[in-house]
Formats: sequence, C-alpha cells, structure tokens
Amino acid sequence: MTQILVLNGPNLNLLGTREPGIYGAKTLPDVEADCHAIAAELGITVRCAQSNHEGTMVDEIHAARDTCAGVVINAGAYTHTSIALHDAIAGTGLPVIEVHISNVYAREEFRHHSMIARACIGVIAGLGTAGYELALRAMTDHLKAGGP
Repeated sequence: MTQILVLNGPNLNLLGTREPGIYGAKTLPDVEADCHAIAAELGITVRCAQSNHEGTMVDEIHAARDTCAGVVINAGAYTHTSIALHDAIAGTGLPVIEVHISNVYAREEFRHHSMIARACIGVIAGLGTAGYELALRAMTDHLKAGGP
C-alpha cells in the first residue's frame, strides 16, 4: 500500500491555540486525523510527523526514501530559511508538495520566498487546513499517473 509522509515543522504543534485568526481552530491531532481519514478514502496510508528542529525534519525526509512514495510538508518558518530542507527534498528524489495553512503571499514580505519550492512538485497556500487534503489528493493523482 502506498504511504505518504505528512511532515509538519516548527510551531505547528501549537495549532488551535497559536494565532487562530490566521491558522484556525483545528489542532495538529485534528489535522492528522483528517489526513488519516482522507488517506483511507484514497486507499493509501499516511505517516504523520512534526518537529521544531530542522535536522530532525531532514532525518524524516531521508527516512521517507525507504518507506514512502511521497511527502506532504508544511515546513513552517523553515520554508523561508532552510537550504538543508531544500537539499534533503532534492536529494531523496521523492515527489513533495509544500503546504501552508495561511496565504503566505498576503503576509509579511519575508514569507513570500520559499527555499524549498523549487524542489517540490507543487505548492498549496492559503486554503487553511484543507490544503493537506488537497495535497494528499494531488499526490495520489501524481503517483497514479506514474510520477516519481
């Protein structure tokens, strides 16, 4: 069965309490439960992980090479700063979709640039936590179409 890694970065463990006007009321466990439900509908499985540490996220991406067909990542603030995450994504050869709950382009200018987007097959931003569902559906379609 196809498995997808859903990887969340720094401060996403605070979902539901951190700036709910921007990020909404769902908690990270709510988002992960939604991802598992969508995966079951799609006939795939997901493995969810979250870390506030860049190196741990790199390790998760590396480990996904052996167990996952793709990655959905919300790298949080590391999106805008991490060459290491870019290189990990590019180095695995796995298809990756970048997700952001908020519309990063409607926020502070420093959020307008993604260090990881060039290594990803797509980016979903500004659609709330529904972006995870859209990413899982898009990844499943990509894999069915024979994408790497």
